[in-house]
Parts: sequence; C-alpha cells; structure tokens
Amino acid sequence: MYKVLVTDGISDSGLKSLYDHPNFLIDRQPTLPLDELAKIIGEYDALIVRSQTKVTEELLKHADRLHVIARAGVGVDNIDVNAATKKGIIVINAPGANTIAATEHTLAMMLALARKIPQAYQVTVSGKWDRNSFKGVELYKKTLGVLGMGKIGTEVAKRAKAFGMTILGFDPYLSEDRAEKLGVTKATVEMIARESDFITIHTPLTNETRSLINEEFLQKTKKGVRFVNCARGGIIDEKALLAAIQSGHVAGAALDVFAKEPVADPELLDNPNIIVTPHLGASTVEAQEKVAQEVSAEIIEIFESHSIRNAVNMPQMSGETQQKMKPYLLLCEQAGLLAMQLLKKAPVKININYFGDLIEEDTDLLTRTMIKGILSYHLSDSVNLINSLHLLKEQGVSYNVQHNASNKGFSNYLELTVSHGDQTATIGATVLNGYGARIVKINEYRIDVRPEKYLLYIKHHDIPGMIGKVGSLLGNYAINIGTMQVGRANVGGEAIMVLTLDKAIGTEIVADLTSIEGIAEAQLLELENVDSVYPGQLEPEKVESV
Repeated sequence: MYKVLVTDGISDSGLKSLYDHPNFLIDRQPTLPLDELAKIIGEYDALIVRSQTKVTEELLKHADRLHVIARAGVGVDNIDVNAATKKGIIVINAPGANTIAATEHTLAMMLALARKIPQAYQVTVSGKWDRNSFKGVELYKKTLGVLGMGKIGTEVAKRAKAFGMTILGFDPYLSEDRAEKLGVTKATVEMIARESDFITIHTPLTNETRSLINEEFLQKTKKGVRFVNCARGGIIDEKALLAAIQSGHVAGAALDVFAKEPVADPELLDNPNIIVTPHLGASTVEAQEKVAQEVSAEIIEIFESHSIRNAVNMPQMSGETQQKMKPYLLLCEQAGLLAMQLLKKAPVKININYFGDLIEEDTDLLTRTMIKGILSYHLSDSVNLINSLHLLKEQGVSYNVQHNASNKGFSNYLELTVSHGDQTATIGATVLNGYGARIVKINEYRIDVRPEKYLLYIKHHDIPGMIGKVGSLLGNYAINIGTMQVGRANVGGEAIMVLTLDKAIGTEIVADLTSIEGIAEAQLLELENVDSVYPGQLEPEKVESV
C-alpha cells in the first residue's frame, strides 16, 4: 500500500484513479503549517501539491520515505527541485493539461479587448446606458501575430482562423511545412510587429524573450495594434507598453500575467484601454481536473510500472556515479547553452561526439543533458532530462551521436555542433582532473576557458594591440576581467578572445566594442548553474601550491 498525501485544494474527481486503486491510500491534509507537515511527511510515499505548499529543503529532511512529489500544474517554483533530486525524489508536473483553458482564455481576452466588454459592463451596471463610448473592432479580416507556436499558440491560431483572421506565426522551431499544414504564414518577429492588428504571446520567459515587447518593438508596430498576454509576465516591458498606449499608438492590451504578481501598479490597473485578469489562464474546472488526473495517472505508473513521463528532474545516482558524472552533466548543459547563443537560431541538426574515456560512461544521460541545454534556450523550463529527446523529435530536429576511442589530446573530450542551413556553432569541452571543466574549442578555434556566468566572446583580426584596446574599453566602463583567452587559426588571420567578466554588460558596451577597428563581432554569453563546485576540483589554496 502506497500512501499519498494531498496538501492543497486538488480536484477530488481528478484524483479518482488514485482513490479507486487498491494499492494507494489517499490522505488529504490541506493548509498544513510547515512544522506540522514536517511531523507527518515521513509517513508518505508521494506528495501532491499545487502552488500553496512550499516544499523546502528543510521539509525534505523529514521525508525519508517520499519517492514522488507531484505538482498539479506546470510551474514548480514552490518546490526545491535540487533538494528533492539530492534525496532521490522524482518531481513531476502536468505540462499539457491547461492547454485548452489557456487557449480559450486568450480568445476571451482578445474578444473582450476588441469589443471593450469589461469597460461597457462597468458603466452599464453603474446605471448609465452609453452605447457611443464603446465602439469596438471586428476580428474578421484582421491579422493576428502569434509569438510562440507551441501547443497553446497553435490552438489559438486554429481558433482564430475560424474568425476569418489571417495568422502570422513565429517560433524558432516552426518549419515551413508545419506552418503550411496549420494554414499560417511563417513570420519573423519583425514581420509580426510590422503587419499585425492583434499580437498574442505564447512563449516561455527566457533571456531571449524577456522584454521581447519593448520600446524598439512597439515603434515598429502599426498604429492601433492590440496586445494579448496570457503566457508569462516579463515578456512585455510594461512601462514601454503603457507609454505606447498613452500616446495613442497602441489601441489597448489584455493582460493575464505581469512581471510582478499580484499586480499593484495603478497606471496598469486604472488605464481604460487595458484589461486585466489575475493569472486565470489555467483556472477552469476542467483544467484543474485534468492536472489532477494527469499527476494521478503518472504516480500510478511510477509505482506500478516504473515508467516516468513528466519528471522535471532525475532520480539521484549512486554516490560514486554522481561524483564521477556531475561535472560532465553540468558541462554538457553549458555546452548546449553556449552553442545556441553562438548559433542564434533554432538548430535543424545536432551532432554530438564523445572521445576517450567518455565512451565508457552512460552517454545517453549526457546526451539528454546536452539536448536539454540546447532546447531550454528557447523552451525554458518546459524541457527536462526525461522529455528532452521527445521534445527534440516534436520540433523536427535530427541528432546524431558518435563515439570514438581516440582522445583528441584529452583523456575525455566531448564536441557538440548545432547547425541551421550553412550556419554552424561548435563547442568542444573537457574535464581536467583536479582543475574542473574547460571549454577548449569554439568553432575552429582552440581555447582554454572555465565556464563562468558571464563570458564575453569577441571575433577579431589577429593584429597587435587588440587585447589592450578591449581591456582599456572595459576598464573605462569599470568592468572587471577575470580571465582572458585568445585562440587563432593562423597568425595574422581571424582570431577569437573569450573573457570571463564579473558582471553582465549592456548593448552600449557591445556596440562600442564592435566599433573598434578589427573587431568583427562581440557577444555576451551567459551561463546558469556555474557556481557548483566540480567534484575533484582543487580548492584555491591547493591550486596555489601546485
């Protein structure tokens, strides 16, 4: 008998499969204080939560029997996933259960925005009969720009076509063939800005999409454009949008999500041309039932069939294996992130090569981690180690993995190449015994760089004085350089330099760098999870003694 604890308001009908299963005992304990929950958590095999329960590292110290944490929804911000992974606890969610709810809320917001329904309602219930102040617009024959053609964006596009709208779709992984099958026009972000009457957002929040709708984007839009955002707060620069609405250039916006929630900005809340709802995208009876059904079914599969579909982490490996593999796993994810930032496009092909001692390891796990790094650049936290290969296939990207016993000058070496047409980006990496991970190749250039959070990549001509010019410019901006490495193919030809920086630099500094004669390209590369200590890495004092 497996004991399942449910601590938040979860649909009873959605949990029916667990209630009816002879091997599961369900215990509902809603709104338990953390200290009370800590006293009983050790009795349970599985925990089901929504967003109210905070699953902290301290709580998990008492959860010695717990095998699964299920989030009845998508986001897992309230769960310490790292702490769960360290204890070997699987964390699962329900990523697809809210698709229809979010789709329909988007359409409802678009119609309400077009016909000024909330504003007309408020005036009418106040006792006024005013038909002249609320003249709207039709969706028929208007152009809808869909930023993000994933599951929700696709469903929105299908329904908008029924209104007689022309659909422009942007997604890094949207192919011409799929766009044609959906009856949409594959578009660029600029094309959507320039030609759309309505723009709806369905992308995850990533470094690339943060403030995607900014002042520069808004200046490219046609006068009278309207925006709908039921995806993520932070994708729209709210101050820039507000200014564009106040100027009369943007006709209005319908917002379900905000950069800071709950939203309290009176300029957003009181503007007559902005419709707001309190993050209701997934708030339907059916969606809440579906998320409960989905996590219930997966809990049964995990315990009865040992099958995992929607894990956002991986169970802990043995101590010895974890110690051995941890630096490679982190390095693989970082290699994927770096390659994507250099390619600047969604890949069509991926080639992964393992050399030397690595061919004796579980490279399937390394491959999944690398692909997770590649896909997360555009798909954010919807990608995990379990679903990375499935999502890659779903996006129509081919991949090839090869193993070679030769060592390429290192006892272990991995090389990743991502390509889109004739554009490619290659990252070669290794783990040096006693010194940790290193990026040792970028495209055709040999280099030796430890992965750190902020890397400045510069492509330049190999001429005297270049290093000094770059250092002086960064010094003038009070940017501290940690390390600098230079790689070149031929003396006097093209070369690269990679600098580790203590903080990020803005577009102004990048523009100044590219204005230096001889510099062809400058780009800030950002990595996450770089503060972890690599197993076997020497402490600073030991490095000094070496």
